[in-house]
Amino acid sequence: MKTYNYSELSSTEIQKLVQRNVDPANEIRTIVEDVIANVLQHGDSALFDYALKFDKVELNKLYLDKAELEEIAKAISADQKTALETAYSNIYKFHQTQLKTEDKVETMPGVTCWRELRPIEKVGLYIPGGSAVLPSTFLMLGIPARIAGCHEIVVCSPPQKNGKVNAFIAYVALMLGIDKIYLAGGSQAIAAMAYGTASIPKVDKIFGPGNQFVTKAKTIIQSTTTTAIDMPAGPSEVLVIADETAIPAYIAADLLAQAEHGIDSQAVLVCTSADIAQKAIAEVEKQLPVLPRAEIAKLAIDNSYVVIAGSLSEAMAFSNQYAPEHLILATHSWEQITGSIINAGSVFLGNLTPESAGDYASGTNHTLPTSSYARAYSGVSVDSFVKKITFQHITREGINNIGHTVEVLAELEGLHAHRNAVSVRMSPSTP
Repeated sequence: MKTYNYSELSSTEIQKLVQRNVDPANEIRTIVEDVIANVLQHGDSALFDYALKFDKVELNKLYLDKAELEEIAKAISADQKTALETAYSNIYKFHQTQLKTEDKVETMPGVTCWRELRPIEKVGLYIPGGSAVLPSTFLMLGIPARIAGCHEIVVCSPPQKNGKVNAFIAYVALMLGIDKIYLAGGSQAIAAMAYGTASIPKVDKIFGPGNQFVTKAKTIIQSTTTTAIDMPAGPSEVLVIADETAIPAYIAADLLAQAEHGIDSQAVLVCTSADIAQKAIAEVEKQLPVLPRAEIAKLAIDNSYVVIAGSLSEAMAFSNQYAPEHLILATHSWEQITGSIINAGSVFLGNLTPESAGDYASGTNHTLPTSSYARAYSGVSVDSFVKKITFQHITREGINNIGHTVEVLAELEGLHAHRNAVSVRMSPSTP
């Protein structure tokens, strides 16, 4: 891992360092636009073709029904079922608290305003299935969708070589009460859910992480269709802030846990001394070779780096510029610096809080903004699956209290019909 000294970096160099997953020549956009256009024009036929081209499987239909999912799920062991059910329970507990009724507010006598939640009717969940199949992502998206009360949940996941999904995905579908999974992956799945095909329904909002092609597809359809997206969640990343109280073996384990996601993942260490950096790098080199996904993790580590800062304060300043998806504070002093966090997707506090816990079972959501989008986006929550509609009610007393203010403001903007809509209600002859 290449090492930099924070004090020696110019603002331009820092900006270059924190930039990732860019597409300067628009190569990814061009490919994705072609895929979207093909799906829009040819629908299911294009999806069959892409399954053969990208997933190396010839499908005879684009979905698995409940009976097929039940058969596939039989392969789950008792221990695996217990783990998935524990994760389900914790994620449900955390997200259920987010569904709250808001108070009504009387802004002035006779004028009452409030908001009410309504679920998004049709949502699409994209569950990645590339080099690693992620039933945990299914839980993270499906549970808040169920809590929110979404009327229709459409699930797309790439087919495996046998033309099906793995047993864990099937079991989670049954846990969530979802009786159909569509066999489509990549940018073509995003296009199918955005436009609809003969088999796959069009949805109102698409959720789920993916590679750069999936992320690009989501950003394109958000600007060209009526379908919204959760966020541009691309290749995964972690930033670890560590001081002398950190455990080098833990640091390395956390960096590698992120690196094994994919070759375009990034794991960044920002530490307060060269000694910590050297020990952490030595641990990475020790732990890496024994990983089953060592080859993938190594390529991601080669794409990662270390920054040596003069203090935890400097380390946090760099982190806020990086705006990491996952931020780990590997220090006993984490309580002193959490107030300085401005940009981060999800934060893991202290030496005994691995990011893996949040990825799977602690309860927080792991679908998070990447590539500096944490500057403006939050992670997925129940809020992501609902709309908040404002309501207001005005009484006779209220229209008399607020009416003149509205009349004056409408007049100064030259909108006389707006003024009249109030004036006619204030007339003594009005019922």
